[in-house]
Amino acid sequence: MGKVPSLLTHVVSSLTKVTKVIMSTVDTTVETVSLLVALKIRFPKRITILRGNHESRQITQVYGFYDECLRKYGNANVWQYFTNLFDYFPITALVENQIFCLHGGLSPSIDTLDHIRALDRMQEPPHEGPMCDLLWSDPDERSGWGISPRGAGYTFGADISESFLHNNGLSLVVRAHQMVMDGYFWSHPECVVTVFSGVYISDQ
Repeated sequence: MGKVPSLLTHVVSSLTKVTKVIMSTVDTTVETVSLLVALKIRFPKRITILRGNHESRQITQVYGFYDECLRKYGNANVWQYFTNLFDYFPITALVENQIFCLHGGLSPSIDTLDHIRALDRMQEPPHEGPMCDLLWSDPDERSGWGISPRGAGYTFGADISESFLHNNGLSLVVRAHQMVMDGYFWSHPECVVTVFSGVYISDQ
């Protein structure tokens, strides 16, 4: 997150059904998160904020949000309030009982939606396990499960995506986590689409 102009571009157009929060290195993360939360309060049924891999205490200290809060407020209290808030963000969302939305990807520890519902998500994301996988995993051209080059989560092939969708009566996985230049990319045709809506990345 942190890209207020990009966010306002989408807000002016229409209030989105599913909104993903992405922490980043720009200096307007406080404003961007605050605006999203305010919109969620004002339009609770029209906006869903999902937790991503950067909505954690550890990552926000590495990528600038912690320092931004110190510069703007002189102490870490606001940062603590925000990171406590992140613990309440859902990790996944289901649209019309057909479209499965999340930040990262699938997990070898999760076969059904009930497995996800049973997770204790009200915590700092762990470094491994199903919650970590949902935030960090990526689709891959190779079949099966693979070791993620990110050092967290897994890579998963189209066969994994198809099996997950079939077992849960779903039609599509919508995820983020990777920049795609056209705004969306069919990572696995007709199964997994990667969506990236930030329009002010690297000054472009």
